[in-house]
Amino acid sequence: MTGRYYDEWQVGDSVTHDIRRTVTETDNLLFSCMTHNPQPLHLDREAAEASEFGRILVNGTFTFALMIGLSVGDTTLGTLVANLGYDKLAMPAPVFIGDTLRAETDVAQLTDSRSRPSAGIVTFEHRLLNQRDEIVCRCLRSALLHRKGEA
Repeated sequence: MTGRYYDEWQVGDSVTHDIRRTVTETDNLLFSCMTHNPQPLHLDREAAEASEFGRILVNGTFTFALMIGLSVGDTTLGTLVANLGYDKLAMPAPVFIGDTLRAETDVAQLTDSRSRPSAGIVTFEHRLLNQRDEIVCRCLRSALLHRKGEA
């Protein structure tokens, strides 16, 4: 698997990423602990069961990180200079332990870099969907990519 260079992308390109991931209790527990997030909805089964969700809610920053990670192999692996930012991050539906998630990506914008003629900025629109095809996370990611032959 390898990403594409800036000049290999076109606005409107769409990628359905092959890798899927079922979220485990260990994923959620470790990520929450590693990031010092003590939110009871993520860690305390009794508190989570008493909430409107009725069960443990997967840490949203894990969900976001997984969405980006699932996309890297097909988008920016080996061609990335740097991620420049993430915009319009939204989590329209909850993620629960046992959900199987998959990612899709569209190219929303291409911008030549003014400071680096050997690179350009690709704005990706990422979506993460669960096994019921509900969007659970989405965002725009601006990535500075090498041009082909310039890496």
